[in-house]
Amino acid sequence: MTTTVVRRADWVVAWDEGSQSHTYLRDADVAFDEQGILSVGDRYEGEASTEIDGRHLMVMPGLVNIHTHPTSEPLRKGLTDETRSPGFWHSSLYEFLTVFVNDRDGNMAAMRVAMAELLMSGVTTVADLSIPFDGWLDTLAESGIRTVAAPMFRDARWFTRDGHSLEYDWDEGAGQEAFAEARRQIDLANQHPSGRLSGMVCPAQVDTCSAELIEQAYDHAKGRNLPFQIHAAQSVTEFHEMIRRHGKTPIRWLHEIGALGDHSIIGHGIFLDHHPWLHWTTREDLGLLADVGATVAHCPTVFLRRGITLRTFGDYVRAGVNMGIGTDTYPHNYLEEMRSAANHARTIAGTVDDLETADIFNAATIGGAKALRRDDIGRVSKGAKADLVLVDLRHPSMMPVREPLRSLIYVAADRAIRDVYVGGELVVENGTPLNIDLDAASLALEEAQHRSLEQVPDRDWAGRNADELAPMVFSTLPTSD
Repeated sequence: MTTTVVRRADWVVAWDEGSQSHTYLRDADVAFDEQGILSVGDRYEGEASTEIDGRHLMVMPGLVNIHTHPTSEPLRKGLTDETRSPGFWHSSLYEFLTVFVNDRDGNMAAMRVAMAELLMSGVTTVADLSIPFDGWLDTLAESGIRTVAAPMFRDARWFTRDGHSLEYDWDEGAGQEAFAEARRQIDLANQHPSGRLSGMVCPAQVDTCSAELIEQAYDHAKGRNLPFQIHAAQSVTEFHEMIRRHGKTPIRWLHEIGALGDHSIIGHGIFLDHHPWLHWTTREDLGLLADVGATVAHCPTVFLRRGITLRTFGDYVRAGVNMGIGTDTYPHNYLEEMRSAANHARTIAGTVDDLETADIFNAATIGGAKALRRDDIGRVSKGAKADLVLVDLRHPSMMPVREPLRSLIYVAADRAIRDVYVGGELVVENGTPLNIDLDAASLALEEAQHRSLEQVPDRDWAGRNADELAPMVFSTLPTSD
């Protein structure tokens, strides 16, 4: 067993059992091995295989990302940064996600790029919501990150014939087959020899799954004590579709079919019945989420690009909703996502008092851990997993060092992340991921994007090409020889 000690760290974001909150320690030791954290605070007197000079370092818990789509989103860089879809309230779901599609080799490249970005921004645990394919779990394990594999399944797919009306192609038999495959993938994840993989039950979207499929999925999650996640309240179109079908909001309908509880993670949860874009008559959804102990996976950046925001992060926290944070788009830079969550909550609320930085950090650590039904990650405490991040306080973006977490979140972001450990294993050293060839993955991803772009006119309802769907910022003039 290899024991590592960070000696006399300038700052440690430690977990205080008495107050059940993070706290700062100064001039503190942190000792850990592959089994977990051995000691936090006092001078560690045991034997150590590796000693790290902690002066000018901050030790903090690895961040917990509860919502990502790493096999698809990196492909869309430069394509969906500022898409417009007026027929669907500018949601990119219905006209763009169905045309910019990845292939298997592209999936692998995208996943490697995303995992590298996550690790370099301090994430040690990630929930990967993907359609499973050969090599998916092994590639996740090879990255070194701790992964909750969430193989998605559904009964229906979206399509549009005109850019403003949404139709659904239903095949409940295929939904059951995909659910069976998801259960198999979850078993494989739990049995993976890396020991870092586990599973999540994930019916894809509230409007593409039948009540029967969602009920079965939630019962399976409860029976095996697994987290359960579903995209819901993510667009105006979806909200009105569920009202049309059932006369109930997406959140109320999930509750009435027995699929809303403390296992539930609601992917996005933006368009609750209080959201001003809906002009709805009730104000029940937020309290309902809090009452049942559900979590909202907040992914601000992808929605900010469409002019859409949660109303508001602080209001959800004050209502008692457990909050977690995810990266639902490129880049998979988790610290930038945290910054966006804080800044835009205050902007939409019109006051800095909407939330505290602690609310954001809690969502990125213990809130995410709670959503995943774990109490051994997202905290620096004796006995927890040795998922740790070392922040370079001498990086210019961190100086002067007065309040290190604010400097990290609002200024430095991933530039100041020096080393990252997952399960006591060094996976990022001096800002470089050790298990992923990021240059090679980026080149492979670029090639995959070229392949995808060739197919866009065949996939788009109006036969448009990529330049029509996602025009360049400036026109390109021809040059003479």
